[in-house]
Amino acid sequence: MNIKMLCMGAMALTMMSGAALAGGSTGTSALDDPAKMTPFFTDAGMKTMRPAEEFKVAWLAMKEEDRAGMTKDCGDEAIAKAHDDFCKMTKQLGGAN
Repeated sequence: MNIKMLCMGAMALTMMSGAALAGGSTGTSALDDPAKMTPFFTDAGMKTMRPAEEFKVAWLAMKEEDRAGMTKDCGDEAIAKAHDDFCKMTKQLGGAN
């Protein structure tokens, strides 16, 4: 009985930690979070980026851990390709990995 409980506990722990390692509850990158990305765009559809000066102000206003997460996501080629202009701007601000 104890071995069965230990095995079930290990299985549950593995399943929970796998979801956490996959990117939290959403499973997407920080660059797909509208709440974090809105300050960098002029339109609701997030197609037109703000000028470099406004981008820098918005970037520096973010928490350090948010900037680190976005910089990390820009280091992933697949994610960076989908957010090319944004990632170029972060690299210009010293966010290159």
